[in-house]
Amino acid sequence: MVATFYTQRNDIIKGMETPVLLRDWPYLFEMCGMMAHFKELTGMDVDKEAMSSKCRRVVSYLMSREKKSNIEDILSDMEIAKARHLDADLPGCLMLLLRHFNEDQAKMFLKVDETCLPSEVDDLPSSPCIVVCAGHFMVAVDQTIVNGSVPNVVDALTLMFAAYYCLNISYPTELGGTLEFLQRCLFKINPDKGTKRERKASKKQQSVNPKVLSLITNIADFEWRE
Repeated sequence: MVATFYTQRNDIIKGMETPVLLRDWPYLFEMCGMMAHFKELTGMDVDKEAMSSKCRRVVSYLMSREKKSNIEDILSDMEIAKARHLDADLPGCLMLLLRHFNEDQAKMFLKVDETCLPSEVDDLPSSPCIVVCAGHFMVAVDQTIVNGSVPNVVDALTLMFAAYYCLNISYPTELGGTLEFLQRCLFKINPDKGTKRERKASKKQQSVNPKVLSLITNIADFEWRE
């Protein structure tokens, strides 16, 4: 994948459609292939242990600040996941962030029947998303399932997020705060200038979303007090 990186980049920059990329570069959409491309592109490694630890701290902060009545459904789902010995912190972190930023969960997650095959998934958003099945996950880009068998939610999130960078996709406005927080807090990508949020023609965008910056600062203060 590293040896063919520049050929892959050339196809992506030319605007090759996702189904064609999937046909010509199938390994790009596997975990190892996407991570090799992401590392070559950004210079960043993905530390899953650090990501899980950070998610726990984000969950602790948001649980202490949000009204319980506003997040009761999320807390209930987390308890169910823990009872089943599943990862509760990362999914809970994502849901709490979406709720905190008042963003559209349906743009990031699509739940399907446990017997659903990749070819049977429909109603996919245009942005990269995670398809939730019983026992495994899928990842979709441009309404195309690019990986139909992802074993855990950490890998699913990593693939989905990396797709934004590797495939030159802007963050949709409906998920801008959550994705920028993930970028800066979990994936440690903190450019001084520029943003991956979709541009609004009538407004000059700031490099850092003020709501994201405020949350990061408040979590740091919370951790210091703890």
